[in-house]
Amino acid sequence: MDKITLQDPLDMHLHLREGALLKAILPFSARPFSTAVVMPNLTIPITTTKQALDYKAEIESLSAHFKPLVALYLHEKLSSQELEQAKAAGLFLLKLYPKNATTNSDQGVDNILSPQMLKILEIAQNLGFILCIHAEDHGFVLDREYNFHPILTTLAQEFPRLKIIIEHISDTRSISLLERYPNLYATLTLHHIALNLDHLAGGALNPHLFCKPLLKTPKDQQALLNLALNAHPKVAFGSDSAPHLIAYKHTHTCSAGIFSAPLLLSALCSLFEKHNALDKLQSFISQNAMRIYALKDIPHKTITLIKKPPNPPKLPDGLYMPQIFPLHWSVDAICSHLL
Repeated sequence: MDKITLQDPLDMHLHLREGALLKAILPFSARPFSTAVVMPNLTIPITTTKQALDYKAEIESLSAHFKPLVALYLHEKLSSQELEQAKAAGLFLLKLYPKNATTNSDQGVDNILSPQMLKILEIAQNLGFILCIHAEDHGFVLDREYNFHPILTTLAQEFPRLKIIIEHISDTRSISLLERYPNLYATLTLHHIALNLDHLAGGALNPHLFCKPLLKTPKDQQALLNLALNAHPKVAFGSDSAPHLIAYKHTHTCSAGIFSAPLLLSALCSLFEKHNALDKLQSFISQNAMRIYALKDIPHKTITLIKKPPNPPKLPDGLYMPQIFPLHWSVDAICSHLL
C-alpha cells in the first residue's frame, strides 16, 4: 500500500495555549484535523462560559474548517447557573484537574468527592455534560493513575448517566475499569502507545519526553498500543500535544508536556502500518470519538497520505518537537468539504 485516505481526523485532547504561541502552533492541528477538544488550563483558566466562547472565537478567527471544542475548567465554585448557561451556549465538556497535578492546575479541585463537588457533578450529569479527567493523585509518580481508581470507581457508580473520560490513559491497570463501567471511556496519546520510561530516562535524560502522566513501563506501553491497534470501542485518540518553549524544557524545573502536533498523522500511519493495523486507524482517529462524544456538525475533511518520509516541519522559534520514531508516511493532500 502506498496511499491511505483518512476521513475527519479528530484530536480529543489538545493544548493550543494562548497569545503568540497559539497563533504559531494552531495550523499544525487546524489544517489536518476536523475537530479537537481544547484544554482550558491557560494562564488564567477558562472557568466561565464567556471565557470559553471568547477562546473558541479566537481560535476560529485564526483557522478555517476546524471546530474547537473548548472544555470548561471545573472548580468547587462552579454554579448551576454557569453550567446551564454553558450548556445552552453549546459547551458540553468539563475538565477536572486535581489541584496541582499538572501544568496550570493550581486552581484545580482539592477534594473531588466533597459534597459540593458531587452536587456539581450531579447537575452536570442532568445537563448532559461529558467529564474529562486528568486521573492522577499525588502519590508515587508511577502509581498516580492507579491510585486514582477509587475516585473513578465512585464517580462511575454515583453518576451512571455521566460519560467520564480518563484522559491520556497510561497504566495497564486502568484498562479493567473501561471494561467494568459502561460510562467510563479513555483517550490515548501517541507517546503513551509508542514510548516508555526508557525513552525518557534510559540513556541521557530527554526533557522533551517528560510529560504527565509519566511514560510508564514497556508492559504498559504494549497494553495501550494493543487498545489503539484494535481500535477498542471505549478509547479515542487524543494527542495531548502540549508545547512548551525550549527555555522551559532546558531548565532545572522542566515543564511537563510533549509537543507532537506537527506530524501526528504521519506518525500514526507509520505506527499502525508497522503493526499491520492500518485498517483500524480510521476508527481510532475518528469514528470512536464521533460515537463516544456524540459529535455532530463537524467540518468534513479528507486527508490523503502517501508512502514517503515527511519533510521536517518548520517550527516556530523557541519550540522543539522530539522525533519519536522513523516516519514513512507524509500528508499529500487535505480536502475540506462544506457542511
